[in-house]
Amino acid sequence: MYLDVVPNRHSPPATLLRESFREGAKVRKRTLANLSDWPAPKIDALRRVLQGETFPSAEGTKFEIVRSLPHGHVAAVLGTLRKIGLEQLIASRSSPQRNRVVALIVARIVDPRSKLATARGLNSETAFLSVGEQLGIESVDEEQLYAAMDWAGERQDRIEAKLAKKHLEEGTLVLYDVSSSYYTGLCCPLAKRGHDRDGKKKFPQINYGLLCNKEGCPVAVEVFAGNVGDPKTLGPQIKKIRERFGLKRVVLVGDRGLITEARIREELEDVEGLDWITALRAPAIQKLVEQGVVQPSLFDERSLAEVQSPDYPGERLVVCRNPLLAQERRLKREALLQATEKELEKIAAATRRSKRPLRGKDEIGLRVGKVKNRYKVGKHFQVSMTDESFSYQRDPQRIGKESVLDGFYVIRTSVGAETFSAEAAVEQYKALARVERAFRCLKTVDLKIRPIYHRLADRVRAHIFLCMLAYYVEWHMREALAPILFDDDQKEFARKMRESIVAPAQRSPGAVRKALTKRTEADEPVHSFRTLLQDLATITKNRVRPRGVEAELNIVVTTPTPLQRRALDLLGVPLSM
Repeated sequence: MYLDVVPNRHSPPATLLRESFREGAKVRKRTLANLSDWPAPKIDALRRVLQGETFPSAEGTKFEIVRSLPHGHVAAVLGTLRKIGLEQLIASRSSPQRNRVVALIVARIVDPRSKLATARGLNSETAFLSVGEQLGIESVDEEQLYAAMDWAGERQDRIEAKLAKKHLEEGTLVLYDVSSSYYTGLCCPLAKRGHDRDGKKKFPQINYGLLCNKEGCPVAVEVFAGNVGDPKTLGPQIKKIRERFGLKRVVLVGDRGLITEARIREELEDVEGLDWITALRAPAIQKLVEQGVVQPSLFDERSLAEVQSPDYPGERLVVCRNPLLAQERRLKREALLQATEKELEKIAAATRRSKRPLRGKDEIGLRVGKVKNRYKVGKHFQVSMTDESFSYQRDPQRIGKESVLDGFYVIRTSVGAETFSAEAAVEQYKALARVERAFRCLKTVDLKIRPIYHRLADRVRAHIFLCMLAYYVEWHMREALAPILFDDDQKEFARKMRESIVAPAQRSPGAVRKALTKRTEADEPVHSFRTLLQDLATITKNRVRPRGVEAELNIVVTTPTPLQRRALDLLGVPLSM
């Protein structure tokens, strides 16, 4: 038998399987099969077999995978880190310390663990990620990782100055907010009792303030003791911006709990080139209403107005009213009032029961105080108690006075109208939501900054600094990956859809469609950031060799799926690094 290729005029040649035979004195041939539709490699293999070539047995052609390391998510994160220049910002020259710090940042994003577990993941013998192999780290222990943390902490000022030079400029907007994380231990001098944000009242906490540019990209972080009030953290940030970053003209944006009347008077008012945007607290708004500066009836058909008050000379006040926010506050207040009434009724019933009734003004007052502190609406109740009785009722006058302000908030700023219109001032204040998003990523499912186990104050500072650098990488990744994440990748379009800057933010139609269908416009599955990393982790680096043969190991990387290739293309990073 043999293969015969027969020309076919204007069509591709025909490939025929034929055999020859003798008929008397003549040699004849006949066609056994038409193989024209076979692929070329298959035809070539058959030709070699017909020519007598032998092949190893099937068992001999099998390969064995000696080891596999999850690699795709590491390539995505490490590639992004290098692409945005963070490796060079940490240190301009390669060194073991820089490689370990980079490894800590990558590991914090892809698989946040303790330093001992991270060391296991980096060592060549126990690795469960490819990051150690990518950075040339064959052996490392937790003490060396702690030393790398210390090294990074010592360079924090220089790294933040480089980040500020890259992301901030004269006259720019700077967003600042403060959060806290609980501390599980008793040895750190920074761990103090303070305003609990995590619902972990039995633990001390550590505060930290985050500086971001107007897009929400983190630039600097500073750690404070847990008992330091938010306004007290403002002074060091002003000093950092003006002295370390060398910026003489900036607009600082902070919430009403940060940029208070005292901070404005003592730390902001006399600083040339430093403007600010904040908001008024409820008592200050109530005072404006009583003075007639703010007239709630004027906002029946409008949502925003700029007013002046002699109590705020040289400043602008932008009054906003959001009807949806007003409804939300009314519902919340009613729910809290009902919950408080339920608990107060238990106390009243305890004073009326026949067996072991509750007695004594002190004992009754103690239980009433606990209820008031729990729901924070005790001011809306009138209570009466004696040694043997207790009664309560709502205070409709006080409730009505507070409800008038439902949905109102007032933006306070020193920025002139020539720089920001009233609408722009409101928009810039609302940009603080980007810092709140950063805190959510830092504290919850992504980077897991908490709980904090380090004992030394400098180690705690270095830990939080590395978490900020990890979020810096994640922020850039989210921006690039938005088309295949649930994140809104049409934010500018969504902003134009809003009827008013006071109205609640809306998601673009594309983002809503992604949320409903779980598919992109290109019919790709939509991921969260965390599940996308898990998907990419299925791309592995495999060390293979022929079975039963002592040969040099070859590296074979899993072929990406179309979605994985799309993610890597959006990031602009290669699998092989």
